[in-house]
Amino acid sequence: MSKIALVDDDRNILTSVSMTLEAEGFEVETYNDGQAALDAFNKKLPDMAVLDIKMPRMDGMDLLQRLRQKTAMPVIFLTSKDDEIDEVLGLRMGADDYVKKPFSQRLLVERIRALLRRQDAVETNEVGDTEETKVIERGDLRMDPLRHAVSWKGKDVSLTVTEFLLLQALAQRPGFVKSRDQLMDVAYDDQVYVDDRTIDSHIKRLRKKMRTADDEFSAIETLYGIGYRYNEE
Repeated sequence: MSKIALVDDDRNILTSVSMTLEAEGFEVETYNDGQAALDAFNKKLPDMAVLDIKMPRMDGMDLLQRLRQKTAMPVIFLTSKDDEIDEVLGLRMGADDYVKKPFSQRLLVERIRALLRRQDAVETNEVGDTEETKVIERGDLRMDPLRHAVSWKGKDVSLTVTEFLLLQALAQRPGFVKSRDQLMDVAYDDQVYVDDRTIDSHIKRLRKKMRTADDEFSAIETLYGIGYRYNEE
């Protein structure tokens, strides 16, 4: 049973969403501010966190930033319908997905299940030797899908599930262009629609993380109006 942490200062949302998730077979922990959630996470991490952005004591952005210092577990942001800046910032800071308030609880459940499936696909050892599970070595890049491990020039780089899948899709065929639509298909289930900005934000975050290992990392090329390409160095 997957454990989901739900962090929101709206008690109505905590009550209704936790009831829905429990009915869907999830174990749910609820917190009404970011600090309370962080204190609990420091003792034991859940399998996934669903975070509101605007909260007292510690907001969702702060909490995400602290989480990304120690874990790549999947995170979904809950955003207000007009907060496009928050959506972009959240993705750039390492969130895997976002859902706009007011939201369909069925949609949230689908997003949670999609992220958990992707996490399992990346981490499980119970899969055959396929294109998706083979170790990728492209010059200074090494990716081991079965261990969710990435290194550049021998230095480990911690990626979220979404970032890992995007880099894997690009590095599997160096020199070939992947459109944003193709990258969406890799990173998200068919039931989930995301716009171009979401993919662009994930790529920006991915580049930033790779540059922690090498300031001159430039293997991911943007082809404006077309998509992205991995160039083997």
